[in-house]
Amino acid sequence: MATVKPFRGIRPPKALVEKVESRPYDVLDSEEARREAEGNEYSLYHIIKPEIDFPQGTSEYDPRVYEQAAANFEGFQQKGWLVQDQEEHYYIYAQTMNGRTQYGIVVGAWVNDYMEGRIKKHELTRRDKEEDRMKHVRVCNANMEPVFFAYPDNDTLNTLLMRYAATEPEYDFIAPIDGFHHQFWVVSSPEDIDTITREFAKMPSLYIADGHHRSAAAALVGAEKQRQNPNHTGNEEYNYFMAVCFQASQLTILDYNRVLKDLNGLSSEQFLEALGKNFDVADMGTDIYKPRQMHEFSLYLDQHWYRLTAKEGTFDASDPIGVLDVDISSRLILNDILNIGDLRSSKRIDFVGGLRGLEELKRRVDSGEMRTALALYPVSMKQIIAIADSGNIMPPKATWFEPKLRSGLVVHKLS
Repeated sequence: MATVKPFRGIRPPKALVEKVESRPYDVLDSEEARREAEGNEYSLYHIIKPEIDFPQGTSEYDPRVYEQAAANFEGFQQKGWLVQDQEEHYYIYAQTMNGRTQYGIVVGAWVNDYMEGRIKKHELTRRDKEEDRMKHVRVCNANMEPVFFAYPDNDTLNTLLMRYAATEPEYDFIAPIDGFHHQFWVVSSPEDIDTITREFAKMPSLYIADGHHRSAAAALVGAEKQRQNPNHTGNEEYNYFMAVCFQASQLTILDYNRVLKDLNGLSSEQFLEALGKNFDVADMGTDIYKPRQMHEFSLYLDQHWYRLTAKEGTFDASDPIGVLDVDISSRLILNDILNIGDLRSSKRIDFVGGLRGLEELKRRVDSGEMRTALALYPVSMKQIIAIADSGNIMPPKATWFEPKLRSGLVVHKLS
């Protein structure tokens, strides 16, 4: 059963939240963070991207950068830009994109649930990325940014969420860059806190939607602290890490598309002929064509859009991985025809989140930067849960969740 607890969040005063809040550390590079934080000493980027406080070109992995993160975090608290709540709370975080709102509950998730597989993942993590975030958690002794979980729909929790949604939020703002609406409530009622704890305890599993590296790093540091403490009791705050949990049915998963630098030495005609072995290929003309169902792909090549439909027998419908379009396209197009094996390391491929639209694929090919583009039908939350429950791992670059969580609304300290 899933174990969660409330915690004493460290949060910006209401008047400062729009100066403090930021995008997550991993959706922008150092120079973008430097530009977004320019002239704003309150920006959380000074803690989660502290290389911006050093000369341009300073590595984000420089030991001084991690030390700066801790110093800035301490400074934010001393100056009253981040203030710890006196009591333990849960928090409610709502995001509205394109008129659709999803409501999350901010909890302390139990480290042992992650280590023992009750918090389930669907992606592989890289050790170097884990270690980077582990260093950050260690030096700050805090989870500065939440991870993004999904949970099975729950009527009791939904009723509670809707009751809070009808009240005035603690924070309420439109974020720059993404333009989405973000709201935040504090759950201080003992009855509501008990309800949340009790309802999560009924759930056999929670599911990582986004933030696999942050989840791994937070849980591994917690487990590390357990081993290092000779007087460990299990009640310490480091036994928990911060997560925002959303009902699975509310989440929006967008397509995650591919742009390719070359055709592996083939001409356009040879490439299309090779595709015909495993796909029905139809020229859809020059207007943008978006895949309409599973096992249908859009290819942009030489200013034309093609519909590719996977032929019968090219995938196993009973295999939770083999049935995925990301697996079909990786096997039959990227690997077999273009000789691109490792999507994580190949320099011949790049990935474009669906929020940017197929216009971005067209732009990058028409500019000459890329030779062709491949658009996929989005994975469903049902598929993700089925894969996680089966113990399998999805192929890389399979999911793109929007909207992204804003950082800086609440921080979880490990002591």
